[in-house]
Amino acid sequence: MAPHDDANATGDHLDLTAEIARDLIRFDTTNYGEGRSNGETDAAEYVAAKLEALGLHPELFDSEPGRTSVVARVKGRDQSRAALVVHGHLDVVPADPANWSVDPFGGVIRDGLLWGRGAIDMKNMDAMILAALQDILGAGKEPARDLVIAFFADEEAGGVLGSHYLVDNHSQLFDGATEAISEVGGYSITFAGQRAYLLQTGEKALIWIKLIARGSAAHGSRLIQDNAITKLAEAVAKIGRREWPIRLSDTTTQLLAEIARILDVDPTRVGPDELALATGTASGFIQASLRTTTNPTLLQAGYKHNVIPDTAEALIDIRSLPGDEDAVLAEVAELIGPDIEIVVMHRDIGLETEFGGPLIDAVTETLERHDPGAPVLPYLLSGGTDNKALSKLGIKGYGFAPLKLPADLDFPGLFHGVDERVPLDALVFGRRVLTDLLSNY
Repeated sequence: MAPHDDANATGDHLDLTAEIARDLIRFDTTNYGEGRSNGETDAAEYVAAKLEALGLHPELFDSEPGRTSVVARVKGRDQSRAALVVHGHLDVVPADPANWSVDPFGGVIRDGLLWGRGAIDMKNMDAMILAALQDILGAGKEPARDLVIAFFADEEAGGVLGSHYLVDNHSQLFDGATEAISEVGGYSITFAGQRAYLLQTGEKALIWIKLIARGSAAHGSRLIQDNAITKLAEAVAKIGRREWPIRLSDTTTQLLAEIARILDVDPTRVGPDELALATGTASGFIQASLRTTTNPTLLQAGYKHNVIPDTAEALIDIRSLPGDEDAVLAEVAELIGPDIEIVVMHRDIGLETEFGGPLIDAVTETLERHDPGAPVLPYLLSGGTDNKALSKLGIKGYGFAPLKLPADLDFPGLFHGVDERVPLDALVFGRRVLTDLLSNY
C-alpha cells in the first residue's frame, strides 16, 4: 500500500528525510496495546524496499500476522570493530483526529514542520536512518563498522512482538554487536541562553500492572458497602497521589551537576527539582527521571447505569529507577491493601550505562562539528525503548536521534501528545549528524 500524495508540499522541495518520514506517517501503524494493533506490515515493506534499493538484503519477520519487523546488515570498512545496532520502531500510539488540528496520519507539511503521529516518536529517526544510509551507500562508500539496521514492531506495547521476539528467537541477527543507538536522545534543549544536547545513557524500568477490585453485584438503587468501583477508586487515588521521593542515580547526579554549571549555581544549595525546572521544556523528561512515577492510565467497570458491577479494573503505568522494581511493587501493594488484586501485565528492566567510552566520545565530537560549543549531557529516560530487549544480548543501548530544535518547542510534551510535529530543518540536521557518525565511528 503506497502513501497518498502530499497536496500541501508540492510546491517546495523536501529533504529526503522529510519525504520518508512523511510517507511513514501516512501508514497508520497504531498500536492500541494488549495485542490490538493496525499492524506494521505495510510500513515494514516500504522500509524494506528502501533498503533493497540501496543494495541491501533486508529480512522481514512476523511475530504474528501483521506484526512485521525488518532487519538488514550493512558491511563496514573495518571488520575488526564490533557491530553497531541502529534501530527504530514502526508502530505509534493512537491519535484521536477530533483533538488534532491536522489529520494525524496525513503527513502534513505546514509552517516549516512535519505534522503527524510518529513525527517524533519515532518515524523521524526511522527516516534519518534510511537517509543516512542513502548518503553513505549511495555515494559508493561504507560505514566505519558493520551496522545492524533494525525497524521493530510493537515498541509501544513493550516490544513483546518486536524487539523481544527477535532477540529471543533470532538472536543471530545481532551477532558481533556490542552497542546500539535509537530514540529519545541527541535532541537539543536551551536554557540560560545555552543550547545543549541530551544523550540518553539510561532508562527507567517499566512495570505495567492491572488492579482488580471485587465486590457484590446489585441493583444500582441498593445500599451496598461492598462496591468494587468504590474500592478501586480509592486504590487508584492513593497510587496516583503518591509522591515518590527523589533518588539520584549516577546519571542524574552527573546531569544535575552539568545543569548547575551552566546556570552558574551551587548544586548543593539548589534542589534537584529546581535545577530540573530551570531547563524549561526539557524538565518534562528530566523531573520524571529523579523519582519513581505511578500513573493511572485506564479505568474499566460496569455495563449499565443501574447495575453495580462485581468487578472493576484499572491500569497503572509504573516507571521505577533501575533496581527499584521489587521495592516499588511491594510499596504499591502495601499502599492499596490486600483487597485489591495486582496483576503484572508487562515488566522490563531499567538500564544505566556510563557516560564515557569511544561511542560517547564519537557522539560528542560529531555534535561539536555540527553545532560548535553546545555541550552534550547525559540523562536518564523516564520512559523506555527497544534497547531493553537488546540488553539481554549484552548490547549497550543509547538514545541518539539527533535533532537541533527551537528553544520554545516543548519537545517532551509532543511525545504521545496532540499535534505531534517536528521542524523540517531539524530532520536535515539529524540526517547530517547521523551520516557523519556512522561514516566515522
